[in-house]
Amino acid sequence: MLKIGATNTLKILRQIPFGLILDSTEGDILLPNKFVKSDMEIGQEISVFIYRDFKDRLTATTQTPKAEVGEMTSLMCVDTTNFGAFLDWGLDKDLLVPKSEMDEPMVKGRKYVVRILHDHKSDRIIASSKIKVFFDRETAELERGQKVEMMIYRKTPLGYTVLVDGKYEGMLFDNQIFKMVRPGDTVNGYIKGVREDGKLDLTLQEEGYQAVVNSTDDIIEKLEEAGGFLPYHDKSNAEEIKEIFQMSKRTFKKVIGGLYKSGKIEIDEEGIRLKG
Repeated sequence: MLKIGATNTLKILRQIPFGLILDSTEGDILLPNKFVKSDMEIGQEISVFIYRDFKDRLTATTQTPKAEVGEMTSLMCVDTTNFGAFLDWGLDKDLLVPKSEMDEPMVKGRKYVVRILHDHKSDRIIASSKIKVFFDRETAELERGQKVEMMIYRKTPLGYTVLVDGKYEGMLFDNQIFKMVRPGDTVNGYIKGVREDGKLDLTLQEEGYQAVVNSTDDIIEKLEEAGGFLPYHDKSNAEEIKEIFQMSKRTFKKVIGGLYKSGKIEIDEEGIRLKG
């Protein structure tokens, strides 16, 4: 069965002036000349992505989209119209988000987290930013401290709603953010807690011993890059620490305290210095 909006393995039947004709359960499908490679031969099975072209004809391409039907991803808005918006998903033909499938009005030049859908009414591939209904609530196997990939979804008064590992819903609170993030960004983080409703609380930093080890390496590296001195210490403003070191002031104080006790740095009213 041919899958529209997905990668299929199809056999090459013949060559015509416009490209290669591929066999499928939906009839002959054209692979245009621009995607034909020199090593393709009649009778060979090749992997191609199937979608509808500008004239709504089923078409094959060797281009790889940033996501296929059923997947969620972050895509850049490249154009808007009175009936929707178009996103760059890695193919020559941009992906439509109908106005009815927008969670909020889209703006050209911004990224949005969307799910790729096969609209069976029109038989077209579209995207939807109304992704909450697609979140997986089966999070019992996830653990505190587990490393995850997060796509920043939407700003809220408390922080950001995020898409975790492409399928779970999480919350990244403002007090856990120590670097600039924006909707559409993809960042690594860690699970801080798993709620009964299946939602996840997240953080950008590891907790416990490993967090201190990683932060220690970061501060040493920054000191070396700055020639051995940085004008920050345990009395520095928390926002400055967050901006410069991308960690909380609490973690910063713990780290420089450990470096001082181990004899690796000096701390004075001006800041911190590498010893030796």
